Amino acid sequence: MQAVDGDVATASFPFVLPAEPLPIQLMNTIWADRGVVQDALTSPGELRAWLRVVCPHDTARGADLERFRGLRDALRRLAALVTADDRPAAASATTDAKRAVADVNAAAALAPTWPKLVLRDGMLDQTVAGSGPPGDRRLTAIAREAVELFAGGGRPELRACRAPGCVLYFLHDHPRREWCSSACGNRARVARHYSRHHRKPADADH
Repeated sequence: MQAVDGDVATASFPFVLPAEPLPIQLMNTIWADRGVVQDALTSPGELRAWLRVVCPHDTARGADLERFRGLRDALRRLAALVTADDRPAAASATTDAKRAVADVNAAAALAPTWPKLVLRDGMLDQTVAGSGPPGDRRLTAIAREAVELFAGGGRPELRACRAPGCVLYFLHDHPRREWCSSACGNRARVARHYSRHHRKPADADH
């Protein structure tokens, strides 16, 4: 990634599945490239670059990095629990589900927040207001949205992408959506085709 004044150039930052809800976008800052798991939040500059896209009016301090990473790991652990995700490469750094629940609850209680209506360029938009620093407010907002995701009506729609090499999560928002992306769908179909046509003779007899 190209560095610009200590930050990561936004254009080169790997934003994965940007249409997903914010908790899933945070989970998906762990992603894979050619089977190698990558971490998109390894520095304060990368966190600021991520926030510039997902929450353009939020900022973060250097101390926020570990808290965002901690919440991400907790969310990935709980997503694995909800989806029965056994992908080894997708395993979270937070291994204990009770610890993950405690981390999400701590983040949800970090800062008093409330939705705020704003007018930007003649258009109505929503932002998060509160009494704490912007990083605290955004962390709390993501954690609270995650509580709704895991314990609300959207929980059955949360999916782990089962395409070869993928470590991402997504919402099953269409009956025909089986993978997180068309690229993963193509890889899965190629893998299935290869498996069908390259089975050992003994396998074909069973």
